[in-house]
Amino acid sequence: MHLLTLAEMSRGLEKGQFSSLELTQHFLERIARLDTQLNSFITVTPERALAQAQAADALRSQGQATPLTGIPLAQKDIFCTQGVRTSCGSRMLDNFIAPYDAHVVQRCDAAGMVMLGKTNMDEFAMGSSNETSYYGAVHNPWDGSRVPGGSSGGSAAAVAARLAPAATGTDTGGSIRQPAALCGLTGLKPTYGRVSRWGMIAFASSLDQAGPMTRSAEDAALLMNILAGHDRRDSTSIDRDVPDYTATLQNSLTGLRIGLPREFMNNQLDAGIAGLIEQALAELRSQGAVIIDIDLPHVAHSVPAYYVIAPAEASSNLSRFDGVRFGHRCDAPVDLEDLYKRSRGEGFGTEVKRRIMIGTYALSAGYYDAYYLKAQQIRRLIQQDFIQAFSQCDVILGPTSPSLAFPLADRQDDPVAMYLSDIYTIAVNLAGLPGMSLPCGFLQGLPVGMQLIGPYWSEERLLNVAHRYQLACPWHQQMPASFA
Repeated sequence: MHLLTLAEMSRGLEKGQFSSLELTQHFLERIARLDTQLNSFITVTPERALAQAQAADALRSQGQATPLTGIPLAQKDIFCTQGVRTSCGSRMLDNFIAPYDAHVVQRCDAAGMVMLGKTNMDEFAMGSSNETSYYGAVHNPWDGSRVPGGSSGGSAAAVAARLAPAATGTDTGGSIRQPAALCGLTGLKPTYGRVSRWGMIAFASSLDQAGPMTRSAEDAALLMNILAGHDRRDSTSIDRDVPDYTATLQNSLTGLRIGLPREFMNNQLDAGIAGLIEQALAELRSQGAVIIDIDLPHVAHSVPAYYVIAPAEASSNLSRFDGVRFGHRCDAPVDLEDLYKRSRGEGFGTEVKRRIMIGTYALSAGYYDAYYLKAQQIRRLIQQDFIQAFSQCDVILGPTSPSLAFPLADRQDDPVAMYLSDIYTIAVNLAGLPGMSLPCGFLQGLPVGMQLIGPYWSEERLLNVAHRYQLACPWHQQMPASFA
């Protein structure tokens, strides 16, 4: 059963080939047996999952099922889940039991989906390798000595190893797309405001966006049908009609204009990855697409701009974790200052502390104009570059990651090298655009991802292009042999 896609599971449940309870028990057994190799889950919730599965079977017997009723998934441990630990991969929240469900969790529950558990992640979503988690690093299912990418590495590893048929992730600078690329998945970062952030623990509020991590574009479309939509509790949620993302998957690509940024195909990109991108372009061209060279002149400044803006927002968002209201509290503080210092010093890891310090510095008097304001000006120029590019093309295509999954601990002592892992994804978040990654081949036995970027609210088009490519080039059907 773990070899089935969401669409195939939906059809199997509808035909009565198996029950949700059988499906859920199958995945819970795989998690118990195989996750010791991956460390992809922080918390597994078998009691909740089995109860939800039984309720889903009851709904189906009453003719009240939705397409995803009874199908299991994993939630990234950044989403609040009522009565279940929500740690955000941090010691700071190791003892935090959320009193409510995040909007994303509510949507999945309302659709009748079954939560298997909460997946591992970089601490407070800060990382590109899933090595900053308080609960230990996640291992890539294709090669256990390598990283799965981050921050949604636990979700990516769990789906790639078929421990869950789908998972949620969040993307602040590439944290859905980069692990999707390194683990051979399809990951979609929607337009900013398309999926509510209510109940999602904030890292950088103007950049964070939730989205699906699945095996195929069709599965991502099914999940987007329930995740997308307006939420009045989130002031950044956009009140805009949600289309049926599955309705246009089969549309022809004839006449589609694909922009290829000159700035992406540079010497920072692994030559083998560049070759696979060219092959993907050739396939899309054979389906009627037209390839156009475009320029994104300011995208080269996206990494430095991001690593001023994101830490600045993080320093503000994480100030609430002070040892007073919730989260880690130091033992026997002598006074209030000692409580703050030791609780935060003990609760946060090295990377989180680094970013809080950078952000606080950038926002401080005398440096705000020189750093934060300048970064926001660059952000606007990057946004304008994309708007100009989309006057020439319908979608933009390029690599997701400049390299293959790298060895564990390889970049832990070099923050700059780690930050550059997201060199092709960060600009999309700065501009608030939708982007997705999908597999386009393998090198040295490891998956390679290509990235599609679209104008605002063009998730339908991205999913359409990805689906048509996957019909012709089924790289997404490959799975790690040791988890078959």
